[in-house]
Amino acid sequence: MDDMLSEFPILIAQTGPLIGQRWGVNKDIHIGRDPECEIMIPDRQVSRIHAKITYSLEGVKIEDLGSKNGTFINGNLIENSILLKEGDVIQVALVQSFYYLSSDATMPLDQDFIPDLQKPINQKKLNLDFRSRRVWIGDEEILPPLSVPQFRLLSALNDQEGKVVSRIDLISIIWGDDKAVGVSEQALDALVRRLRDRLNLFDPTHDYLVTVRGHGIRLDNKADLK
Repeated sequence: MDDMLSEFPILIAQTGPLIGQRWGVNKDIHIGRDPECEIMIPDRQVSRIHAKITYSLEGVKIEDLGSKNGTFINGNLIENSILLKEGDVIQVALVQSFYYLSSDATMPLDQDFIPDLQKPINQKKLNLDFRSRRVWIGDEEILPPLSVPQFRLLSALNDQEGKVVSRIDLISIIWGDDKAVGVSEQALDALVRRLRDRLNLFDPTHDYLVTVRGHGIRLDNKADLK
């Protein structure tokens, strides 16, 4: 990569037709199917001018420009202009994802710092890339990406794989100690249910989230890939 790019925020294309390409964000950038867009994605699911990234002293913002199939940040559909944060995952329709690195990053942009663009290699059924917040079941990536709370829940269980994590600890990890007091167990139950539904879409034969009544939840991530 050109050394000049390290002075600006960076977009790194992950899954999709542009995989591996990178852009320094030092001006407004249009994303879409139109060849005139600064980032052109050649896919019919992408609108002609799909989204816009705006660079200013306030930071880098992204907005959807009325696209048909939507723009997502960390799995959440955006409706208004959103200020991007370090490590955000941008999904354009269901076609192309980007990883955002802010200019606040002090490490050099070498291969040790850039998140892996390929699936982590190990023998588990379910795999997580913590830097980019990407998740695979087998060889299939979960897209659109999980929401931030869903990923935090899955990550917390993955850190204690096979062990039961208490509901109180999960609430604290997901919502933070300062907000945990106001979070009900019903909110955690709803989050667990939504995550379980997402995982079941990709692997309906296995229940990864095991509820242990009276204790908490554990992750069942057996290494029995075909």
